[in-house]
Amino acid sequence: MVFGQVVIGPPGSGKTTYCNGMSQFLQLIGRKVAVINLDPANDALPYECAVNIEDLIKLSDVMVEHGLGPNGGLVYCMDYLEKNIDWLEAKLKPLIKDHYFLFDFPGQVELFFLHSSAKNVIMKLVKKLNLRLTAVHLVDAHLCSDPGKYVSALLLSLSTMLHMELPHINVLSKIDLIESYGKLAFNLDFYTDVENLSYLQYSLDQDPRSAKYRKLTKEICDVVEDYSLVNFATLDIQDKESVGNLVKLIDKSNGYIFAGIEASAVEFSKIAVGPVDWDYYRVAAVQEKYMKDDENFDDDEHSGE
Repeated sequence: MVFGQVVIGPPGSGKTTYCNGMSQFLQLIGRKVAVINLDPANDALPYECAVNIEDLIKLSDVMVEHGLGPNGGLVYCMDYLEKNIDWLEAKLKPLIKDHYFLFDFPGQVELFFLHSSAKNVIMKLVKKLNLRLTAVHLVDAHLCSDPGKYVSALLLSLSTMLHMELPHINVLSKIDLIESYGKLAFNLDFYTDVENLSYLQYSLDQDPRSAKYRKLTKEICDVVEDYSLVNFATLDIQDKESVGNLVKLIDKSNGYIFAGIEASAVEFSKIAVGPVDWDYYRVAAVQEKYMKDDENFDDDEHSGE
């Protein structure tokens, strides 16, 4: 069995940054990682990808050749990938034996709750290559600072969960930056546990724009609570403990922890025993992988005191 993650979420939620940081973390605990870029619009990759959809099709070429905009072009690219799934299978087969997969998908949300191409690609891979995948749905934590946007994120998360039909974990990304958007109306647990959404109503009523859609918002909250499926983990991609906690959740959801309990325990013991070299920086463009050994990491800490 081969395990991995399907990384999805709206534009700007941090998918590529997540794949970069997660791949480094997994390598540090001893896993061989293959990152598969399936975003034909992502031409500035901060990580080294094992498979790149741009070797098959490019969004820029599609837009020029067919006169499509970015959204239509991405739908076309996913349809094209589905019809050429044999190309992707051939690229993945040499990696199946000993790699853990990270699939970096486009940020167009329609692909994951409305159109079927991306879902069909994943399901075909699951069936033909015997993959055990978890969908990791990233949502920017700053949406918690706006009740209306938070409710929209809840509906998007629920719709995506039902459409994808995979083990699923919703994640509030960039949690380290959440305070920069102002004080939250409630404790963070309120936003992660997704319970008693009726308390949002007062906050919504304070905003004239949201008050207009008061009844619609209430109905959406009722739907989310009735399904009782949505909750959120939190993530600071620069914090090894935060990333480690998320990896444990993912391993439980896709069965990795049950496939090799002893091996999994050994992996995480590498984090628990003393300092681990976990030095990750967000970048906007391509950067070379740069990791220091434990000794250099300790030296840097002392020099900063």
